[in-house]
Amino acid sequence: MGRNIRKRRSPLAVRAVAASAALAIGGGGLVWANFYASADESNSGRNTTRAAGAQVATIKCPDVGQKLSNVPNQARGEVDGELATLDQQITAAYQRLATTRDAQTRDASFVQNSILTPLKQNRSVIIDRIKLEINRAGGKAPGWLDGLSTCTGQPAGGQNGGQNNGGATAAPSASASAPANGGGAGAGASASASAPANGGGAQAGNGGQAGNGPVAADFVDITKVQPNVPAKARTQAGGSAGTFSSSCGVNANKKFNTDNVIVAPGVTNGAHHLHDYVGNQSNDAFATNDTFAAAQTSCSNQGDKSSYYWPVVRIQNGTQDFDQNNDGGGKELNVGKIQQVRQAQIKFVGNAKSKVVAMPKFLRIITGDAKTTTNGLANANAHWSCTGFENKVQLTAQYPICPRGSNVVRTFAFQSCWDGVNADSANHRTHVAFADAQGNCANGFKAIPQLTMRLVYNFQAPTLTNGQIKNAYAVDGFPEQLHKPSTDHDDFINVFDDKLMTKMVNCINNGQRCR
Repeated sequence: MGRNIRKRRSPLAVRAVAASAALAIGGGGLVWANFYASADESNSGRNTTRAAGAQVATIKCPDVGQKLSNVPNQARGEVDGELATLDQQITAAYQRLATTRDAQTRDASFVQNSILTPLKQNRSVIIDRIKLEINRAGGKAPGWLDGLSTCTGQPAGGQNGGQNNGGATAAPSASASAPANGGGAGAGASASASAPANGGGAQAGNGGQAGNGPVAADFVDITKVQPNVPAKARTQAGGSAGTFSSSCGVNANKKFNTDNVIVAPGVTNGAHHLHDYVGNQSNDAFATNDTFAAAQTSCSNQGDKSSYYWPVVRIQNGTQDFDQNNDGGGKELNVGKIQQVRQAQIKFVGNAKSKVVAMPKFLRIITGDAKTTTNGLANANAHWSCTGFENKVQLTAQYPICPRGSNVVRTFAFQSCWDGVNADSANHRTHVAFADAQGNCANGFKAIPQLTMRLVYNFQAPTLTNGQIKNAYAVDGFPEQLHKPSTDHDDFINVFDDKLMTKMVNCINNGQRCR
């Protein structure tokens, strides 16, 4: 199952966005350049933008990779590289959007003519290359690919990928099988929000320390949310009720990078945001299956060399971290103080209806969607809650504000049905699936141990006052995704040795609790 690694690709040159964030620490804290301000801005104790409401807040592009479910194996390496180039183009276009606000206020056609039209032209070139690679490998490139080159500007207030202005959207509990689909709160604040009055991390414009989120509406006091966690399916006769836990630490050795070897193998900064890693210590863009098999692991059981990784969470309080001048970090508007998890609990659970079978070695699974701001919530699988509330409230579209003595919790419940053949797929989704609410795997898929992860953080809760959020926290993401909570996601590459995988399967099928 080794992967072919082509020549190293370099990311497109992208402009640093110091002008968009315009951050300066010292004296009183954070100094903000509100690039959402219009030419008609007044100051009366607060810096209020009056005419920016119609401005484009972010860029929405069709997700070509999600739609490409049938790519010949021989073409996947090159296609993945071209898809990474599409992401680089969107990042560069968003940075241009963020640094040309004055020009946009003077010329209503600026975004279309100077940003979106060139972006479409650049995307068309790459899509043509993708079609060529598919056809060259003996496949047939779908005709609809040509219709995916056009991107649109999304105004403030419409930034949430199908989320509404209603109450909080629930994510399923960690024991649930299917991702959340549809509905919910978290609509972006208007671009007319006022600038911060102090340096404590309060937010302005499109929100956030770097001007690309989150906004106040992305947060909710969890004590005011109605219980929304569905009942867990009962294990039936023939089901598998055991568990297997693996202790792999909390990334205390600070293994970070902005690669993603699953979706962008061979591409530096393929994720455009920073990942925490536990388990396998050799995961980067150029790792192969042989690399993983030979690597060291942070897991206490050395038979588990699997790679578990997720985007970091940062506190946006005006401070910066080691990557403030790096791609994937400050250059791409992922700013603030990185928070180390207090607990990282890894557990594999069974299936309510059937026994589980062993995962294939080097199985790759991504759960959630890093691009829900533009894709919508169809593949969202974010779970945000607080200690003491996890069995009652789970959120997809908002970050919780936890009460005193309670900590923020992120949980992930991975896809638990496997097609029985493939360790990966062209869009990194169709080889695995979620079981239904009763535990059934459809389309001949087989039940596998379901990976669940629970990440607990210990930081001071943000405060929400008069429509402003102070000391916000946010998950890292692509810059145009505006740090929405629904973009949270998690990645897994199975590198259990055969002996330990057999033990896991037997424990789960026999109803035992093992580690």
